[in-house]
Amino acid sequence: MVTRRRLPKATIPIKKRIRKCPSNAVSVGFALRFVRKVLTLRGSSLRCEGRRYGAEGGGYPEHAVLRGYERRGTSRRYSYYGLPEGCNTVFFPGCTLSGTRSDRVILTYQQLKKKIPSLGIVLDCCTKPSHDLGEQDHFAAMFGEMRDYLAAHGVKTVIVACPNCHKVFARYGAGLLTKSIYGIFAERCIDVTAAQITDVVTVHDPCAIRLEETVHRSVRELIKKKGHAIEEMSHAGNRTLCCGEGGAVGALAPDLAGNWGSLRQEEAAGRNVITYRAGCANMLSRLVPTVHILDILWEGGVDSAGRARVTKPPFTYWKRLSLKRWFKKHVPVATSRERTFTGKEESKKGAIIKFLIFLLFLGAIIVTVKTTGISRYFEEQTLRAWIGSYGALAPIVYMLIYAVAPALFLPGLPITVVGGILFGPFWGVVYAIIGATAGACVAFLVSRYLAREWVERRLKSPRWRRLDQGVEKHGWKVVAFTRLIPLFPFNLLNYAFGLTRIGFLRYAVTTFFCMLPACIAYIVFSSSILDLIRGKVSLTFLIGIALVILVSIFPLFYRRYKAKRGENDPV
Repeated sequence: MVTRRRLPKATIPIKKRIRKCPSNAVSVGFALRFVRKVLTLRGSSLRCEGRRYGAEGGGYPEHAVLRGYERRGTSRRYSYYGLPEGCNTVFFPGCTLSGTRSDRVILTYQQLKKKIPSLGIVLDCCTKPSHDLGEQDHFAAMFGEMRDYLAAHGVKTVIVACPNCHKVFARYGAGLLTKSIYGIFAERCIDVTAAQITDVVTVHDPCAIRLEETVHRSVRELIKKKGHAIEEMSHAGNRTLCCGEGGAVGALAPDLAGNWGSLRQEEAAGRNVITYRAGCANMLSRLVPTVHILDILWEGGVDSAGRARVTKPPFTYWKRLSLKRWFKKHVPVATSRERTFTGKEESKKGAIIKFLIFLLFLGAIIVTVKTTGISRYFEEQTLRAWIGSYGALAPIVYMLIYAVAPALFLPGLPITVVGGILFGPFWGVVYAIIGATAGACVAFLVSRYLAREWVERRLKSPRWRRLDQGVEKHGWKVVAFTRLIPLFPFNLLNYAFGLTRIGFLRYAVTTFFCMLPACIAYIVFSSSILDLIRGKVSLTFLIGIALVILVSIFPLFYRRYKAKRGENDPV
């Protein structure tokens, strides 16, 4: 049992530096409380567990991306269990490695299979995210079902590549022996071609596996066999520091996570870093040249400049599907499955009911259109005549609806699309941007003057506190950034800005101009929908779809640009 004690003197400089680091995400008090919860000690050594800091953290909306990532990993689409005849050992590569380095996963499996002919494969998620976010019931149900399935089919040993998976299987995989792939490779002297490299590198040990000294030694043996000399960082082995990704802290406190990464960058001191967790490699590569151990074991994983060739999101999901297809095609199995267990059977029933309701609704629409001839109302001339019946009031009615919608938390995109259909590409943009800006301003004023306490009670997440601090530091630039890069729900964002100190006029003007690009894209696209329904692909449609794609991928390119420069978002 690991006891929590006060930080030893050797770690006090780290604590002081974190206190001094400017952070828009968290207060100093929260940062230090987090450090006390995330860092545990054994003797005088740091143990960065990268674990949950309280079950309440699992309720933050910022963790939705992480939950979705896990949910896809355990879904039928991405999971695959292939157990050959007489299989008692399986290879479990993990989620991130399978997506970023699928080719190296295949090479690793083939190398293992030379030594273990009946080796099976399991493409699944160990559900450590749920464990770290405090969702213990869900974690126990999901991991327990996987463990029981493997045990029931005669599996005795699980070979893991990911340190996080190693930790989960070693701790909760009762009845299963957990082995690291790096220990097996070091012991059995795998056939790898020695590279003509004599440079000096350093090693980052993932904090999840900090106490597994046998794995640490095995990784270093493999690195030396590839011709590299190793100079250790100040904190290595069982004293390693977190790369910044541990415990999902980056979702709530990105600056704090970045501070840990900066410490690793400083300790690397210009040397290339080799690690053996794909998540750590992704995190540290933004700050210092970093490769995964499998990148150097298989020469095809590193280019001539020594940089790792990896797949980036969202293409990692396509790579995982390709990897699944490869295993299904090339590994003969006696037993196989795709995982359908969700851990929440009641939610499955609810989803089925919702889907049936949707089918009934869709069927009712189709029958209505076929039997009543209602499709004639979608003719352009008919719509124009309907608009004309309202005369000058039609645009006003439309803009009033758009102005009220955000305050009532109604989605704005359908209203925008309707504007393009009814008024065309030019006037549709004019009326939609006026209505959208008016709606954003109404919500802003309601939040600031009428319902401040009610809004404050619903915006407790650190995400919104960062927004307030960002506005105080950067002013209208934060408004522009959040309108151009949709990091926050639009309707809640309008209310949230009402709680900040930004002036109303600056807010309104910035909102108008920074919402305009997306408004133009969707209006131009929607104005061509009637032509598309009639089977005509117009130039307007092509321009509109191009603009929508451009607006949609802009945030992706922006984040990559910021990551390359090692900068964080202003909120």
